[in-house]
Amino acid sequence: QYSPDSVAGADGELDPTEVTFPGCSCRSSSCTLPECPCLCRGHNYSSLCLRLPEQQEQQPFSKPVFECNSLCCCGEGCQNRLVQRGLQLRLQVFRTQRKGWGVRTLQHIPRGTFVCEYAGEVLGFAEAQRRSQAQTPQEPNYILAVREHLYDGRVMETFVDPTHVGNVGRFLNHSCEPNLFMVPVRVDSMVPKLALFAATDIAAGEELSYDYSGRFHNLPAASREQKPLEEENSLRKPCYCGSRTCASFLPWDSSLFSTP
Repeated sequence: QYSPDSVAGADGELDPTEVTFPGCSCRSSSCTLPECPCLCRGHNYSSLCLRLPEQQEQQPFSKPVFECNSLCCCGEGCQNRLVQRGLQLRLQVFRTQRKGWGVRTLQHIPRGTFVCEYAGEVLGFAEAQRRSQAQTPQEPNYILAVREHLYDGRVMETFVDPTHVGNVGRFLNHSCEPNLFMVPVRVDSMVPKLALFAATDIAAGEELSYDYSGRFHNLPAASREQKPLEEENSLRKPCYCGSRTCASFLPWDSSLFSTP
């Protein structure tokens, strides 16, 4: 089932459409700092919220990104409403030679442009783990686990499964040298939209990809990717990205497959 936005999973643990953030009282057509409380919560699109990898040495950690929401008084044209507008580009799902389905752009995409959301069912950990363990090695594993590391050492986890409900993002392939990177963006609640942005200028006809491990846009210590045990290698899938730094296998995180 196609859905442009994420939906509550079958476990009913999280509802990404629930509005829990207060709205701003800005009366202008577009919010500005320092008046807008939404912009004051974290980074905004005119600042360094879309930090590219080479900028991480100056600022290794980023603030969260909050857009204006349905309770805000600003207009629909507000500059702080971007990801919530959804897909605005011409993309095409196509059959690749070795990687199954993929996505390419039919138009030029400038660096820093919002491309699409990775949408699906938002699950709690228990249901995400149950679904992962129920899969066979031959089945495609679409469940994406995003971990945000807080300043006090806590980790916020978001699990999105587009197996049954999802959008074009589910067809994006992994690359060890991708042209997209992911940013969790919050609109109505603490459940983030997993937004993909262009890491470089992308030419029309080029395949779109991102690093499934998050390694491309994060410090190495932020990744929970592990060197798998020998018996776990049978669960790993080969990587066919063809980049110079290809790791040969798709990223591996065994947390959803482990048992207490």
